[in-house]
Amino acid sequence: MKSPVSRAERRAATVDRILDAARREFGDRGKDGATIRAIAGRAGVDPSLVMQHFGSKQELFELAVAPVAELDGDDVPGHLADVLDVRLRELPPATRALLRSMLTSPDAARAMSAHLQGRAERLTAVAATDDAPLRAAVLVASILGVTIARHFLDLPEIRLAEPEDVARILSAILPTDE
Repeated sequence: MKSPVSRAERRAATVDRILDAARREFGDRGKDGATIRAIAGRAGVDPSLVMQHFGSKQELFELAVAPVAELDGDDVPGHLADVLDVRLRELPPATRALLRSMLTSPDAARAMSAHLQGRAERLTAVAATDDAPLRAAVLVASILGVTIARHFLDLPEIRLAEPEDVARILSAILPTDE
């Protein structure tokens, strides 16, 4: 027989449902178009519970769009294939929300800029060129462009491309010692 779920576990599950709903709502409507009421509706909770857990729409937005994936290892081509596999297939709700909001929300723009800068710095560390910082910045900007072209502009060549092929092309931007 399964033991009853604790209060803390129920609370954590509610917070997760709200965050997931917020990611989807911000992804669909952007920061300005999303409402606490709509987020609560998606999560199946009262709007006051959203405010109780997160305090404000701004705080919820910041948590909902915070990038979570870390750049792992020194295998740039392998990493690019992994990143592009995600970016060219189903876009995670938090990423969709951040991308949709970054042009109209200074907070989203700062979050995206910080995330991309962190990625560029990690890529710079494994590059084998004198102009590695610029090449890394161009590479992360290119991935951003590919993501926008696929999910928001529906550019056919990008939509139909295999992630490995896009990764092969982008890998030429940032040679490594491999």
